[in-house]
Amino acid sequence: MLIAQTEGERCMKSISIEFPESLLATLNLNSETFAKEVRIALAVKLFEIGRLTSGQAADLAKLSRRAFLTTCPQFGCPSVIWDKEELEEEFKRP
Repeated sequence: MLIAQTEGERCMKSISIEFPESLLATLNLNSETFAKEVRIALAVKLFEIGRLTSGQAADLAKLSRRAFLTTCPQFGCPSVIWDKEELEEEFKRP
């Protein structure tokens, strides 16, 4: 379910996710921490598949860009995703 909320000048949407209450105990998390982890995991995945830039993903995760990039590896995603051409260009010898 999507819910629209106004935050300053921006219209924000929220998503409601149903999950078994036992999941919190399994993960040893409270509701607030679980919600934060889900938000970050979503942002990381959208960044990893190229749907969001690191800045956009950081905004979604409610983190600074630097904090977001240092968090990515904790979710199995590299902080920098380069294709072959970008790697060759970056590391070519003068």
